[in-house]
Parts: sequence; C-alpha cells; structure tokens
Amino acid sequence: MKKPGYGLSVLFVLLGASSYGFLSPLVKRTYAAGFTFEEITVHQVGMGALLLWLIVMFRRSARRNPFKGPWLKMVSIGLFGMALTTIFYNLALERIDASLAIILLFQFTWITILIDSIWNRRIPGLWSWVSIGFVLAGTVFAVGLTGAGMERMDALGAMWGLLSAVSYSLFLWLTGRIKYDGDPALQSAIVATTAFTLIASLYGWHAGAGEDELTMAGIGLVLGLLGQVLPTLLFTIGIPTIGSSLASTLGAAELPVAVVAAWLIAGESIGTMQVLGIVLILCGIVLAERRSGGKPRKAPRLGE
Repeated sequence: MKKPGYGLSVLFVLLGASSYGFLSPLVKRTYAAGFTFEEITVHQVGMGALLLWLIVMFRRSARRNPFKGPWLKMVSIGLFGMALTTIFYNLALERIDASLAIILLFQFTWITILIDSIWNRRIPGLWSWVSIGFVLAGTVFAVGLTGAGMERMDALGAMWGLLSAVSYSLFLWLTGRIKYDGDPALQSAIVATTAFTLIASLYGWHAGAGEDELTMAGIGLVLGLLGQVLPTLLFTIGIPTIGSSLASTLGAAELPVAVVAAWLIAGESIGTMQVLGIVLILCGIVLAERRSGGKPRKAPRLGE
C-alpha cells in the first residue's frame, strides 16, 4: 500500500487522537447506566476487532497471510499497547472523574518522548521541551487540576490512570517502529485480536450482560469504533511517517476533544480556564510542527 504524505499523516494522527477523546465521557455514561467494567471492556475490544476483520474482508489488498511480516511485534502492540491501555483506562474511569482520568492518561506526551530519547540516546531539542511545556500547562488548565480537583482524586484510580499513560506510550512508540508493508487494516485487526484475546481470557467469564446484552453490544460497537478501529487504523497509517515523538505531541488533540465531549455528553461545564488550556494545547501542537520543520522524519526501527 502506498504510504501517505507527511501532511496527510499528521492529519490521520490528529483524527485518531480526536476519536479517542470521545471515549471517557461515553464510558462514564455507560457505567452510570449500570454496566460493569468487565462488560464494557470485553464488548468494546471485541466489537472493535470484529469491525476491523470486516474491513479486512472487503479490502482486497488486506487479504494476505497475516503471518507474513513482523507479526510478533504486532502482537506485542496488541498486548502492551491496546489491551493494557483499555484495561487500565477503564479501571481508572470506574473510580475517578473523566477529567481526572484524561489528565493522567495525557502523561503519555512526555513519557513517549522520554522513551524515544532513551532509545535513540539523544536529549530532546529545545522545541520539544517548549511544545511539551505548552501542552502540559494547557492540560492543567483544561481539566481544572486545582485543589478541588485533587480532593476528588482516588489513589487507586490515579494509579490505573498513570499505568494507562505508560501503556499508551508503549502503543505509540512501538507502532512508530514497526516495519510492515501490508495493508494497515490487516495490521490493525491483528493488534485488536491480540488485545481481545488477553482481555477475554481475563474478564470473559463476567462479560455477559444478560437481558441487556443487545444494548451492551450496541454500546460496545460505538466504543470499539472510537477506541480501537479509528485510532488503530489512523495511527498505523500515520505514525511510521512522522515518528512517535511528534505523534505523541499531536495526540494533544485528544484533550480538547474530550473536554468538549464531556460538555456535550456528560453535561460537564467548560469554564474560561478550560478554554485557555485548550488554546495552550493547540499552541503546543503548532510548536511541535515548528520543531519538526514540517519535514518527514523516518522513525528508527526496532531492528536498527
């Protein structure tokens, strides 16, 4: 499959992060409707994997032997990236507010750049630090991380949120370093299937929703589309072209989208400080582009 250009790859990563931003308020609403963590998590990833395989069936370029290529690396992305991120983040949302879960997940910004810097044995440049500073400052304003916000923090929920940031960083970092010439839909389906296999083995026994199974399946379809299908496909296409460090900063789009979604879906208010935070985050994204000079940067591979 022909690789997209640099600008289109940036757009794909932004769209993937934005789709993920709708998850937290939707999951919170699903919890409020009486569904459990096991029901939500298994249906979300299961429906996501099913949708991806349906896409593979209708794409001629995707119909190939899935064991040709770095499938072990794709399995690692499914296990350490998608599966653990979904588990940790949904556990966090079960115990803390969506806004607090978002800021904890959002620590992937600096964690990914740290991992990338350690792997490549180089110190992040000036524009990296400046863009990260804008993004983190905007994050604090956007979610209202004040004294009142800290009072609502649950210790166990905070731990799950931080772990989701680490696993999400691994997802971005590993995706940026996989060399796969096949169709991204097939790659995404393998990643999602691996994640579902782990999640179903852990929580499948308690995932049945009984009389509400059809409703849960519909909710899982929406969550799977936003949380597994769109981000996985778009990240798989875009990240190898622009690199994981820039992708982690462009992922800042997730936060303003999540704040607006929380206002529209969960009825949370948006104040002046939150608007200021969103503006700062957008400035950080612009600075990230300035750092990269608008040129493609080939990401180093795991075997290099």
